[in-house]
Amino acid sequence: AIEKMLRVEAPPRAQYIRVILTELNRITSHLLWLGTHALDIGAMTVFLYAFREREEILKIFENYCGARLTTHVFRIGGLEYEIYDGFEDQVRAFIKDFPKKIAEYEQLPTQNRIWIGRTRGVGVLTREEAIEIGVTGPCLRASGLDWDIRKSNPYACYSEFDFDVPVGEYGDTYDRYLVRMEEMRQSMRIVSQAVENIPDGPIRAKVGKIIKPPVGDVYHSIEAPKGELGYYIVSDGSTKPYRIRVRPPSFVNLQALKQMVKGHMVADVVAVIGTLDIVLGEIDR
Repeated sequence: AIEKMLRVEAPPRAQYIRVILTELNRITSHLLWLGTHALDIGAMTVFLYAFREREEILKIFENYCGARLTTHVFRIGGLEYEIYDGFEDQVRAFIKDFPKKIAEYEQLPTQNRIWIGRTRGVGVLTREEAIEIGVTGPCLRASGLDWDIRKSNPYACYSEFDFDVPVGEYGDTYDRYLVRMEEMRQSMRIVSQAVENIPDGPIRAKVGKIIKPPVGDVYHSIEAPKGELGYYIVSDGSTKPYRIRVRPPSFVNLQALKQMVKGHMVADVVAVIGTLDIVLGEIDR
């Protein structure tokens, strides 16, 4: 959003590295969702498998910036750090091994009659209801709408990559599970293309040490793992923003809970909340 206000574009090298990091982060987010969602429903093995692969991505993050979870590498105009020696090889090794791991996950719940009984036909959210409420991300796509900001309003260098947008048919908890599983595969496609074509050049555009955007306002959103994450920023021309408003995916998506649990058992509420993939800290802020 600040880059848009300053009319500054990150160098191509920085954009490619950003995409690799954010798509790996999407996979870690979906793995965390899969493991905890399965645990809530009663499938403990999936939790252990998902965290096993998630650990490999966190090692890449730690090697890159020193942090596993609170990664903070983007800077206005590009990146703070250049990639380390062996970064590409470590990323390639992960994306080469990960497809068979997803196949392992799917052997456990996808055709499991208990899993299907707890998720199929549960928490149905129609396409019209999702649009009316403002749901975004995998929950919206599972309801049958082909909407992904990386495709509809491409940012960074996403327009240069070939990938599909998974879309569900019934809008139930099972569809939301299938959509996220396929999204992990599509993230691997993006990472695979990006890591093989990282351009040379600087990792940061020329930006002054003191940031003073012109007077005005801007809104920019990205396709975060849980849905649309947007920032509305108002500048009065000083070094501090006059106002900032965050449009979080979890807070908006949670509004659909009332509609999704109607007519179900209390025990189904656990499965429905899990399929929304919310973060309560984001909602309660």
